[in-house]
Amino acid sequence: MRASYGRELKAMDIIVEDGTYAYVAQRYTVKRANGKTVRQLQPLVPNLIFVYTTADQAESYVKDTPKLSYLSYYFNHFEKREHDHTKNIPLTIPENDMMNFIIATSTRSEHLLVVTADQCRFKGGETVRVTDGAFAGITGRVARVAGQQRVVIQLTGLGLISTAYIPTAFIERITPL
Repeated sequence: MRASYGRELKAMDIIVEDGTYAYVAQRYTVKRANGKTVRQLQPLVPNLIFVYTTADQAESYVKDTPKLSYLSYYFNHFEKREHDHTKNIPLTIPENDMMNFIIATSTRSEHLLVVTADQCRFKGGETVRVTDGAFAGITGRVARVAGQQRVVIQLTGLGLISTAYIPTAFIERITPL
């Protein structure tokens, strides 16, 4: 879902208070303010909140909850509704992709990047799993991003997320079934 004007954390608090699981990916950013270095926790993907719920409950949050008047769907612009081919459907992310994304972003590393395929130099097409370190458990593809070896994960319908540097010793190839 999309929360306008940077209110994703406020929306998440309201949704979680209602008993629904919601997630806002965050990372630390380093800024200089008045000659001091300040680490701030900020959303990785601004204005987006990921909600694990039913279609009816999502509809209720968007249409029937006055406290969430600033909340709307984030639409999948590549799929149309079956009965009405002029309207997009809300983006639904597969559970495996979402769990991979949560593992990667729960580190809150300042080195996480939202990237495009053009920014990545992929090393082959094989899928890998990170076996050790802060990103242990995520699966993705090895690529050079910003001059470093990283693992890039795809969030279907949204984009690519790059981890921080991952040593080769922490990566194992996953053989397809």
